[in-house]
Amino acid sequence: MAFLNAFGHYLPSRVVSNEEIGSRVGSDSTWIINVSGIEERRFADTETVADMAVRAGQNCLNQAGLSPEEISMVIVSSGTGERPFPGPAAEVAKRLGATQATGLDLPMASAGSLFGMVLASSIVKLYRNVLVIGAEKMSSIVLREPMEKGVAILFGDGAGACLISEERTASAKARVIDHQIHSDGTYAEDLRLEFEHPLNMNGRTVILQASRKIPSAISAVLERNMRAAADVPVYLMHQANQNLIDRVAGALGVDSARFFSNIRRYGNTSSASMLIAASEWFATNSLAPGTPAVFAAFGAGFHWGALLAEGA
Repeated sequence: MAFLNAFGHYLPSRVVSNEEIGSRVGSDSTWIINVSGIEERRFADTETVADMAVRAGQNCLNQAGLSPEEISMVIVSSGTGERPFPGPAAEVAKRLGATQATGLDLPMASAGSLFGMVLASSIVKLYRNVLVIGAEKMSSIVLREPMEKGVAILFGDGAGACLISEERTASAKARVIDHQIHSDGTYAEDLRLEFEHPLNMNGRTVILQASRKIPSAISAVLERNMRAAADVPVYLMHQANQNLIDRVAGALGVDSARFFSNIRRYGNTSSASMLIAASEWFATNSLAPGTPAVFAAFGAGFHWGALLAEGA
């Protein structure tokens, strides 16, 4: 059995308003809100992906009351590391003090933290305590010239973390019930980042595919466990775009208020976003034993899926 024992997150202190980013790409703040639901985002000026990952990991371990020496694996998902290799995982584990932990990098945008959670829950019997971190410095990508109006406005920086353990601790938030993940390279060219180039995104294809594939994955994992979408009080989804979140809710036939959203304040933080959202939600809410929650994400590749958990 795998338990979600704690969450944590970290966000840079610099707030970038729609007015500020809009002035750089010729967009007005009202247009930005209408197309994305975003009002502001955070940018890391000097902090690296590893810096933010360490801060989120420390926050998570503090919430769990666990020492770094008790962590056996650190999984770091990021599509915006400073270099092709080595990735940040080994450095993050070292700086956290998890000196005996295996470091594993998942260079996956947007869906990486979900895939990390699935991997961790599948191997937790061998590794006992696995720390999953999603950390992204999207500002270093979207500010590359030439800046594209429809891309630069969407993204922000930050990191989120989740501790997945074989045994339930006093801080436990939920236990993993089931999951379903998928990949399809058919549309790989529609969302890609080449070395030293700006982000290339066919927004129409991305939102069309995401609005179909995310509800399908969620429905499949719920049906397999004899749950209805209406039974789930909270959906913790990758914060890509408020309009996409609303579309997914509509496809499932549930009120969009059940989908926790913080995109207004942080923008799309890629693979960090789902864990930041979960950390914020669990900071002020809890799941009664047996009450379900769904995690879901979609990202470049395309990779997507859903994870079903319930109150422990």
